[in-house]
Amino acid sequence: MARILLLLASKFIFLSILSSSGVIQCSQGENNDDHGFIQSLDRESMGLKKEKLSHFRIYWHDIVSGRNATSIQVVRPSNASVTGFGIINMIDNPLTLGPNLSSKLVGRAQGFYALSSQEEVGLLMSMNFAFTEGKYNGSTITVLGRNPVFNKVREMPVIGGSGLFRFARGYVQARTNTLNLTTGDAIVEYTCYVMHY
Repeated sequence: MARILLLLASKFIFLSILSSSGVIQCSQGENNDDHGFIQSLDRESMGLKKEKLSHFRIYWHDIVSGRNATSIQVVRPSNASVTGFGIINMIDNPLTLGPNLSSKLVGRAQGFYALSSQEEVGLLMSMNFAFTEGKYNGSTITVLGRNPVFNKVREMPVIGGSGLFRFARGYVQARTNTLNLTTGDAIVEYTCYVMHY
């Protein structure tokens, strides 16, 4: 009996130490919230209505040559990688409705891409599509993903947005329209599928 009491007393002391150190916390009830910086919201109170899927096609013009380049190399690698591993370009690329640069401008792709593969020409893309046309003027979607540039179709996630694209999620598919091997300039078709409110 003394052994059982000693065992119970030692468990009580052990649990008391854990509880006082914060390792074990007792529930404080529904009205006392320890996490006051987080709260649930009704999406209608924020003006968010039914979620919808938008689909659009735009052309991304990566101009690395000439006096008006829209893609500038900001980091040169210290190695001599055949894949360009380590190169980083900052971009402010035009987004147009058609493949010609003279076609209607609907926004800019702003961000960077980095050659991030040692085995193939593969890019890490981090960019916002900042729209400047019509009701989407001032709205953005954010694309972040891997782009193995010599694949016919490359898929990258849409991880967010702003303005009319708040809470955006989805994906884009990139297809090279033209690539000038002399200048390095490229035109890429982006087909976008975006869920948003």
